[in-house]
Amino acid sequence: FRVLSSLPLSLLPHALSLSLLSVFSLFVEIRADGSLSLFKTRPGASSGIMLGAVTLPTVMLSKLIQLSRAFSLQQIEIGELEHMTMQFCAASACCCGVLIFLSILMWCAAYNKNPHFSCSVWDAKFSLSCVILFSVVCCISLATISHTGFNTALKLLWLLCHGFAAVKLIQHLLNTFPCCASIGEALLLTSGLVLYFGDMLACTISKVCRLLVSPELVSIRYGIKRSEIGIIIQGVLLGLLIFSAVFKFFIHLWEYFCRADNSESRKNKEIRRSLIFFASLGFTMIVVAPSWMMIVLDFDVHPILWIFHFVLSEPLKRLSLCIYWLGLIYASVLRFYNISKNSKIERILLRKYYHLLAVSMFLPALIYQPKFLDLAFGAALAVFLVLEIIRVWRIWPLGQLVHQFMSAFTDHRDSDILIVSHFSLLLGCALPIWMSSGFNDRPLIPFAGILSLGIGDTMASMVGHKYGVLRWSKTGKKTIEGTAAGIVSVLAACSVLLPLLASTRYIPTQHWFPLLIAVTTSGLLEAYTAQLDNAFIPLVFYSLLCL
Repeated sequence: FRVLSSLPLSLLPHALSLSLLSVFSLFVEIRADGSLSLFKTRPGASSGIMLGAVTLPTVMLSKLIQLSRAFSLQQIEIGELEHMTMQFCAASACCCGVLIFLSILMWCAAYNKNPHFSCSVWDAKFSLSCVILFSVVCCISLATISHTGFNTALKLLWLLCHGFAAVKLIQHLLNTFPCCASIGEALLLTSGLVLYFGDMLACTISKVCRLLVSPELVSIRYGIKRSEIGIIIQGVLLGLLIFSAVFKFFIHLWEYFCRADNSESRKNKEIRRSLIFFASLGFTMIVVAPSWMMIVLDFDVHPILWIFHFVLSEPLKRLSLCIYWLGLIYASVLRFYNISKNSKIERILLRKYYHLLAVSMFLPALIYQPKFLDLAFGAALAVFLVLEIIRVWRIWPLGQLVHQFMSAFTDHRDSDILIVSHFSLLLGCALPIWMSSGFNDRPLIPFAGILSLGIGDTMASMVGHKYGVLRWSKTGKKTIEGTAAGIVSVLAACSVLLPLLASTRYIPTQHWFPLLIAVTTSGLLEAYTAQLDNAFIPLVFYSLLCL
């Protein structure tokens, strides 16, 4: 409601589509209890379908509202506005596709139990009505950024591909990694991955069509300017995706031939597999991914050379920041690892110290070196992904060591199959910063993750654990005292941060009442939700700050 109340009249079709998506997702979540036993979700968590379905489209719509202000001020071109409109439609299509899939599963389950159950027929009619209305509104939204009916048809086909890909991916995630996530968490991850890699595919298609046929055949306009750091992060993630798929296929072949040949010792097989792993990883990161960046996205130089030049352009500041980060990480990890092995402190409380570590690492860099922090986040994400691949596949000699080390920091939301807490904390801090690149008339937007997770969530947990008496519910652990402490701490941090930002650069005047609504809403969400708060709270806080 807060987002919809801030929409200009030109975005009315988008408001209607988001409203339909919200109603549809709420309906599916209410009907989902006990009907989706086909998937093994994370124990102790609710389905979270509505939160997972509306979060990313709401973020895209909030960003679209912000860009509409920029376009009215003639600070951006129409291409950026059309691109963000398409991103909003694609995110909504991903979530709608998954909701349709879940509705079909529930209808089949209800019909199998009782073929004459009239409620299942009513459910099917209601779901079909929501889908038809949503499709009509999407057509109207796409017509606003299309010049011909053929162009609109191509964009609708592109959205249909997003929805189909989201359905296949969420099935794969929930079946491959059972008990690792709720349906809502898997839906947020699925829609984000499909949207991000769909953007890469659209760029590639656009480049190929411009080279071979005609740019008019491209269904999405991708003429917006992309930063070099954003291109590098996209290329690295694409390289890791390709590498994971190819190496998984290679592992299956390897195991097949190893079963046929038992003469070679197990140790030698692991060493040979490890050598192939690291050699192919290096080839992908040094040759394959940079080639895609240079050909598709017109990157002028090799990305590794560009990174060296970028870091050494301000060597004193950026190398000093690297030394500061490494010192903090070494001291903190060594200290907390020993505590986690020998102390009786609750694991969830111990991990909040890493939230404070994130504040001490990222806050100074975001104020004084924001572009370098963008690049550092991408490098950290790549390292985390490589280490998780090594841990899951037990790549010699680091696989078992990484698994033992990471297991010391897990809690009930992690599993032996997949450890997600460090990813959610990193992305929770990084995504608001990445999404605020370009036009930004709200100074606190890049700090959404750091403020909500590093300060608000940490203070809520610590104060609630030590002083909390009044609980929000009889079964939950969240307390009113902890929630109040989180909200007050974020507001206090904002009151200190705004004058500091004003002293370093010009910032627009901040109105405190919308800020109070944003902080309070995200604080109440942290208290209410049983989902992975590191994933949802920063995005919700970001979308509210955009307004």
